[in-house]
Amino acid sequence: MSKNSEKTTSYDIMANMKSNNLELPTNTAKLTEIVLSKVNEIERLEEEIRLLRHALFGPKTEKLPVGESPQLPLFDMPEPPEVEEDEEVKKIVVPEHTRKKKGRKPLPDNLPRVDVVHDIPDEEKTCACGCQLSRIGEDVSEKLDIVPAKIRVIRHVRPKYACKGCEGIEDAGNTVKIAPPPAQIIPKGIATAGLLAHILTAKFCDALPFFRQEKQFIRLGIDIPRQNMCNWAMKAAESCQTILKMLLGEIRGGPLINIDETPIQVLNEPGRSAKQKSFMWVYRGGLPEKPIVIFEYHSSRSSDIPKLFLDDYQGVVQTDGYKGYDFLDNWLDILHVACWAHARRKFMNIKKASNSKKTGSADKALAMIRNLYALEKKARQDNIGPEEIYEMRQKYAKPIIDKFKVWLDKRKKNVVPKSLLGKAVNYCLNQWVRLENYINDGHAGIDNNAAENAIRPFVIGRKNWLFAGTPEGASASALLFSLIETAKANNLEPYSYLRYLFEKLPVTTVNNLSSLLPTKLTPQDLVLADMDSGV
Repeated sequence: MSKNSEKTTSYDIMANMKSNNLELPTNTAKLTEIVLSKVNEIERLEEEIRLLRHALFGPKTEKLPVGESPQLPLFDMPEPPEVEEDEEVKKIVVPEHTRKKKGRKPLPDNLPRVDVVHDIPDEEKTCACGCQLSRIGEDVSEKLDIVPAKIRVIRHVRPKYACKGCEGIEDAGNTVKIAPPPAQIIPKGIATAGLLAHILTAKFCDALPFFRQEKQFIRLGIDIPRQNMCNWAMKAAESCQTILKMLLGEIRGGPLINIDETPIQVLNEPGRSAKQKSFMWVYRGGLPEKPIVIFEYHSSRSSDIPKLFLDDYQGVVQTDGYKGYDFLDNWLDILHVACWAHARRKFMNIKKASNSKKTGSADKALAMIRNLYALEKKARQDNIGPEEIYEMRQKYAKPIIDKFKVWLDKRKKNVVPKSLLGKAVNYCLNQWVRLENYINDGHAGIDNNAAENAIRPFVIGRKNWLFAGTPEGASASALLFSLIETAKANNLEPYSYLRYLFEKLPVTTVNNLSSLLPTKLTPQDLVLADMDSGV
């Protein structure tokens, strides 16, 4: 396209048809129809090219630029002022955010302190008048230090006892006595609960594959093959099956379940090629104050998988627009809610693909969606309950949603269906009942970000370790991700929780296993005896 022309004209198309020896229709109406169709097709393709270029080279954020300049700000800035739509839009005011206090945050009080005293020499503690100086205070500055990881061997010593008087007598029975070996998560392995927790946290929380950990251990002077780590992870997952079943029982006890899924490659799966996609499903639910995150590995993306998981569940289920969730619309005991973040993303794509500062219809749609999010932000700041959220949405969000629906219906009549705007409008209309359902229950969120945030650590890890070897390994990974992400959702430090679990699980009776669930513990419960003391 030339610099003097922003769009392909009808003359360009006619000239192109002549140059390719294509016969021009004699009917003017038919010719006009062909020209308009080609122009729309060219505009759509150019739009898609700009969007692809933005995906490759542009910023990933969906925050809108500030002011008139299309250049995004260097640092995080508030989103631009809302586009004035109507009186309802104007009435929504979000209070200004409070600025963070300047200066460095204090170091946590729970960290151990080591005092290093820098005192003046004794000869300087005498005043010029001859009097001894008195200490009137001190100046303290704290510096953060770290001690690199150390590897040590815990020796379990079991003394043996025997009766010398009964030695050699056949009828005396067993005369040697020894204490039973301590119960451990891996009885015949060299891994302690601390080492196992460290390895699993590094992989499933910090996305550090076993082969990289193997190199780290070599630098520390110990050889732990990656295959050993893999076997330990499998055995740990097998030991925690009962804990997973308890979490599965509790996740259905909450008013809301968020669902999402993402691909995973499994190399050695019977009857399937290594190139075929399998899927990791994530469910986030349970009580709002004690959330539970469950990962499940399956070889398909079939709707039968969430059907089985949600069997007999009553409440709100929030998903994205994947057609595998369509069955939820017909379940009487379930309120199916869609994701406004996905709807917003469709209109954001228009801005990304646009070569101008203003995008008209996209700006109007984003302004209305932004006001819906402003209401949710205000509700979080006020810390109101589900009933108050329901009333707020009915009073303030419903009018915006109704106006948005009218706007969508109007735009649908004169928009090219295959254009980005046409796709955004049609997506919202196809998902409309689910999109507006969130205002009918105060427990539902405005989007499905809770599930997407829960599955993000798995996606980040997948970029590092790339694939799973076997279905059993993928299932074990799903269980360990479930424990770690549930612990994080309940404000538990993952390593501390896994170490606590692996220490207590072998010695806990079946009736008391529920006390080991992440939802039943606090950070204070995870403090174990100091191993340096020899305990």
